[in-house]
Amino acid sequence: MEFYNILLNAHKGIGYLEILLVTLFVIALLTTMFGYSGKVNKFLKKITLFTMIFFHVQFILGIILLINFFTQGSVNMGEIMKNSAQRFQYVEHPFSMLIAAVLMTIVNKKVKTNPTITLSVVIMGLIAVGLFAFAFPWARVFGA
Repeated sequence: MEFYNILLNAHKGIGYLEILLVTLFVIALLTTMFGYSGKVNKFLKKITLFTMIFFHVQFILGIILLINFFTQGSVNMGEIMKNSAQRFQYVEHPFSMLIAAVLMTIVNKKVKTNPTITLSVVIMGLIAVGLFAFAFPWARVFGA
């Protein structure tokens, strides 16, 4: 059980860093789009890369925690789907974060290979951030 707590605390701790990275990513993305006429700068490339890396690390830690939960004993998916808090934690949160990580990977590839940023990349990045904001357990992490 101690290994589970270590992973859970790492998942939570990296979550705080992820909030900072996502905030910097949005600022860099919008600044590049509106301030630099769409020309990709080094800061956007680096912040996109680090945001993508931490999305993936968070996702891997979360999947390990999820697999650990489902292998612990008898899990009734019908009961999980009826309870909105459990449905969020075990279904909506992982799938939304998966989609956000995939979109962030695509955004990173587009930012890395193109000299200018397009509106589709901005929209894809903002959708990834929106999914992250939806799936982030704000009340659980900040105790609100």
